[in-house]
This record gives sequence, structure tokens and C-alpha cells, in this order.
Amino acid sequence: MFTATRNPDNMGYIRGIILTAILFLFIPVDSHATVDYARQTGYTCSVCHIDPSGGGRLTKEGQNYREELVIKGIYRPLSKTKRVVRFFIGYIHLLTAIAWFGTILYVHILLKPAYAARGLPKGELLLGWLSIAVLSVTGVLLTIAKIPTWKALYTTRFGILLSVKIALFLIMVLTAAIVTFFIGPRLKRRLRVKWEADIRKGKLDLTMEELHSFDGKEGRPAFIIYKGKIYDVTKSKLWKDGSHARKHLAGHDLTDVLKTAPHGEERILSMPEVGRLIEAGQKIPRPLPERIFYFFAYMNLVLVFLIVFVIALWRWD
Repeated sequence: MFTATRNPDNMGYIRGIILTAILFLFIPVDSHATVDYARQTGYTCSVCHIDPSGGGRLTKEGQNYREELVIKGIYRPLSKTKRVVRFFIGYIHLLTAIAWFGTILYVHILLKPAYAARGLPKGELLLGWLSIAVLSVTGVLLTIAKIPTWKALYTTRFGILLSVKIALFLIMVLTAAIVTFFIGPRLKRRLRVKWEADIRKGKLDLTMEELHSFDGKEGRPAFIIYKGKIYDVTKSKLWKDGSHARKHLAGHDLTDVLKTAPHGEERILSMPEVGRLIEAGQKIPRPLPERIFYFFAYMNLVLVFLIVFVIALWRWD
């Protein structure tokens, strides 16, 4: 039996979501937001708002300007009930974005794209597409509540930033669909055939990132590393669902862990050896579908930061 270790997948996933939540919700930043009227005239917030810092009740000047916006179709007034409904829709929109972006950051920064290249777990795929659906519905409702006419999407600063955000989101959805329904299945079929052949030959060489895919879950093989060699523990009763004694996980290097185990290395050496660990820095030729996957993976990571940047422009520029 090995000594206790934490589940790095679950802990890393939780840390990714919490980190994203902090970035969205808890970092205090002074607001320098100004409305179109202030930009056009150079007036301070106190001209239109009773509160000199802006927001809240309007002065007579502010009320007149708001009425002009309503007449021009640039502003959509909402009742108190509609504002409450919009608030809760926005709250759900933000929470969903945190969950989705947190998953992307976790997979592409902590686990590295090699983990996802072998097929994302069903739970993460479900979360991703559920997030896309919720963001789409809530985003449309929030846009209707905020943008009264199509013209506002390209004639106002807020509308232009919203249009950019929508375009970035649609690119992410398109790449997610391509990877999920076209590239992903082809990669999995091709890799499964190659893995089975390599396993039979005992020549399945993997990087540490690739090894994480062989975690024994959802029908995947369960591999572990000991002294640079890869062992298949899939058929062992002690490694049911890729977990040993509910403490140790397949897909990881257990060399150091075994030093404090109550048994010797004979337990591991009795398992089938299927390959060796590829040292970090060693270049590996990758097929075209896998290179496309990596390109989309890092592109989506960049798009996440761009969307967050657009949101920051809304609130703090």
C-alpha cells in the first residue's frame, strides 16, 4: 500500500475555478467609467448624477439626456422588476463564464493540452457545452435588455465592445464544435489503434502530460510510472477505476511514493511493462489533426484573456 496523496485533478480543477472567480469578482479596482454624454462634452459625472462619483439618481440634466437617448433608440428603459430579472440573468451569466473559463484555464495551463488531446472526460465536455448553452441564452437576453436597436451595436462604444465579445465567443464555440465532433473522434480512433499496437510490443513511450490521459476512468487504460518505466495496472483488482486504496491515482509517477510503502517494488514489477517515460524537452512528431488540436487549444486560451480584457474595458476604462 502506498502513502496518501491528494487527487491533483480535482484539486487543480477547484483551484482553477476559484482563481477565475477571484479575477472576476474580488479584485478591487477603481472605476473610471464614463457615459457617452461625458465623453462628448467632457462634463464630470456630477453634471448628470446627484452622486459626484456617478451612478444612482440623475440630475435634471441627466434626465434630459436619458430622454434624448430613448427618443433616438439608443437607450432602453427598464422597470424595477425587469432590472431585478436582468440582475439574476447577469448573475447566472457570470457564474457560468467563471465555470467555463476556469475549466479552460485548468486544462490548458495546469494539465497542459496533451491531457485533452486524448479526449476530454465526459464530465468536462458536458460542463463545457452546458456552459456554452447557458451563456448563449443569457447573453441574448442581456443584449436585448441593454441594446434597443441593431444600430447601437456599431454606433456606441458599449455596443462595439459587445460585438467584439460576441465575435470572440462565437469563434470559441466554432472551435469547440470542430474539436468535439471532428478532430477529437478522429484522434481518439487513430491513437487507440496505435496504443493497442504499441502496448502489445511493449513500446508505448509517453510524456508525463500524455500519461495523465491513462487514468483508468471511463474505460481508459490505467498506467503508472516507476523508475522511468510505464506499467499497465488496468487489470489489477487493486487499481479499480484507476485508484489504489482510494489514495493513489493512475496516470502518475509513483517512484517516490513507493519508498514509504509497506511492500516492495515486486508488486509493480509483476505488472505488464508497456513502455518508457519520454524525458522533458524531447521532441515528438505529431500528426496533423493533433497539431490542429493544439493550435485551437492555445487559441481558445488567448480568446479567454481577450474576452476578459473586453469586460475590463467595459467596467474600468
